Amino acid sequence: MKILVLAGGYSPERNVSLSSGAMIAGALRERGHQVAIIDSYIGVSDQEADIDRLFRKEIPEEWKIISTAVPDLKALKAEHPECKNSLVGPNVLRLCKEADAVFLALHGGSGEDGRIPAALDLLGVHYTGSDYLSSGIAMNKHLTKILAKEAGVSVPAWEMRDITDDESIRTAVREVQLPIVVKIPDGGSSIGVYIVKTVSELCAALEENRGKRLLFEQYIEGREIQMGFLGDRALPSIEITVDREFYNYENKYQKGLAYEKTPADILPSEESRMGQILLAVAHALSLDTYARADFIIDKNGKIWFIEINTLPGMTPTSLLPQEAEAAGVSFGDLCEQIVNDALKKKTGTEG
Repeated sequence: MKILVLAGGYSPERNVSLSSGAMIAGALRERGHQVAIIDSYIGVSDQEADIDRLFRKEIPEEWKIISTAVPDLKALKAEHPECKNSLVGPNVLRLCKEADAVFLALHGGSGEDGRIPAALDLLGVHYTGSDYLSSGIAMNKHLTKILAKEAGVSVPAWEMRDITDDESIRTAVREVQLPIVVKIPDGGSSIGVYIVKTVSELCAALEENRGKRLLFEQYIEGREIQMGFLGDRALPSIEITVDREFYNYENKYQKGLAYEKTPADILPSEESRMGQILLAVAHALSLDTYARADFIIDKNGKIWFIEINTLPGMTPTSLLPQEAEAAGVSFGDLCEQIVNDALKKKTGTEG
């Protein structure tokens, strides 16, 4: 099978995406598939845009390593003036049309938010994961919470606020009850997430995000549990603990900074209930194939749904592959099942 893996992109999560893509491409090549991997933002030159040649190209070793620093997107754009204002690099869409399937290893904006799936739908290309509309809704934490709550799922109380000027900052400081979680509503990998417990911390978070619309979420103290689904079944849960701060960008992707236990040490009834909640949210959002959700179990044993990720990480430290392995699904089998499911779906040009 000819498979094109799209990774990177113009997103703060591009380094995570490149690592996911490298792992996916390597696993599928080991399964005997013809696999090419390209950075969806940078693309490839006209001279390099031969898919058969790309199938033979080595996977860059540097893509497998995730830096502790969030990528500087302004610097990336300056390095590639040929991309101008486009979020899709040269020859990317043409190469997608030449593949049997496109594996979306993109995280964050321009990939996970539904825009790339929408373009591929218009081209009649088979791609992995959920469709453009479900992806876009799931990427928006505000809309996801609305649909989850309507489905009867317990979600922390939240509100949206526009932080535009000094007055909006003063109003938020005066009205918001601490502790609180402040989030960029369409971020991922814990980028733009602040656990705020003091007024000074709140002021710093708001000042850093001046000019943005932010989500203010009730702080729930408890155990952080994550659970994914594959096909029509929930995978084993996984519990996350960290020695410092919270499960932020650095802790997620640097070995030794977070501790994961799969399955989580929770009651069978909690495991079952969490799986039911996960599938209820997936159904409410019309998600497809696979995803991974964040939960918190508070001190009273109540399960709170936090958010869901439609293109979860597939890096060496990512959680969904660990959950799949606990269910007896190897990384290679996981990647192949995701691709096979993509081939079963109709494309945008089919009746």
